[in-house]
Amino acid sequence: MVSTTTTKPRTPAAGGPAGTPVGRRPRSPYPTWFYLPAAILYTIFFLVPTFASFWFSLTRWSLFESEFIGLDNFVQFFREPALVTGMVNTVIYAVVTSGLKVVLGLLLGVLLTSQIIARGFLRSVVFFPVLVSTIGVGITFQVLMDPFGGLINETLAAVGIPGPGWLTDPSLALLSVALVDVWKGVGLATVIYMAGIVSIPQEYFEAARVDGAGTVQQFRNIVLPLARPATVTVIILSLIGACARST
Repeated sequence: MVSTTTTKPRTPAAGGPAGTPVGRRPRSPYPTWFYLPAAILYTIFFLVPTFASFWFSLTRWSLFESEFIGLDNFVQFFREPALVTGMVNTVIYAVVTSGLKVVLGLLLGVLLTSQIIARGFLRSVVFFPVLVSTIGVGITFQVLMDPFGGLINETLAAVGIPGPGWLTDPSLALLSVALVDVWKGVGLATVIYMAGIVSIPQEYFEAARVDGAGTVQQFRNIVLPLARPATVTVIILSLIGACARST
């Protein structure tokens, strides 16, 4: 005798409270509260001053009263050649410093995360300028770039090359200051890129090597796309620093 058994088809489990499937706990709002202090500080110290500055730019105001004048302040700004020149120089300074920090920081980040000799020492050397105060850097390079008796021009004169006025020539002063800023800030950009590169799973590189990808292909197809958050961070920090120093 052969016995047969019949089984009833299982019905889908009913949803829990608020549509939550059975067996899965509803998401607690508890972690969200940790964002609240940062959101309050961001609102007080960034959003409120930003909107207040924009409003005051549309008014003629004193300490006790203000009068709405629309875009007259902006029209007057662009009529002043000195102000327009300053704005153009600020844009050039920000673009040069941000671009060089991204390029040099990425290259140094790749180099210092590879298996090279004295890697720890080189990391310290690259990051050291970040620890030096801005005033100290300014005084040091003012002495080094002095057109009369500065170490850079004295070195060039020793090999028969006349040194230019690094800080006195209008065509070189902006670039000279930008390069000094890059020297001081590229260490921080390198650390950010190193953190981004180290966080990339090694399985991607192993799979690329198995497929026959070379070093350049790995850099272009793995490092560049996956290090994009580090690139955005470096650009934002560089632009903020450039605008703060230029003002």
